[in-house]
Amino acid sequence: MMALTIDDIARVCHEANRGLQRAIGEVPAVGWDEIRAEMQDSVRDGVRAALSGKSPEEMHQNWCEFKQARGWVYGEEKDEDKRTHPCLVPYEELPEVQKLKDHLFSAIVHTMNFHNARRATRNG
Repeated sequence: MMALTIDDIARVCHEANRGLQRAIGEVPAVGWDEIRAEMQDSVRDGVRAALSGKSPEEMHQNWCEFKQARGWVYGEEKDEDKRTHPCLVPYEELPEVQKLKDHLFSAIVHTMNFHNARRATRNG
């Protein structure tokens, strides 16, 4: 069995986030295959940040920097065309449910990476 790729892990993180969005009453993002390439790149960047050992707080800052470098700004509603997002604030200002997304993302990345490492140890 082959090791999971950054794309594999990013897809799982994105789909888990969609499930959380539904659970908390948000309109969920579209599925991985339908999202814009920029959003896929953002999720991949988040996976790399988590794998490098960044905390959920640092991952949020990394996400903000990724978005801002591409012209996104704070806005009360997420709007991909206007490039506005309500989570473009310091981590401390995020609602707790939004912080939960960062912790869930990190946990998924670390769990999937752990299984990659175990698989490599058994096959190596």
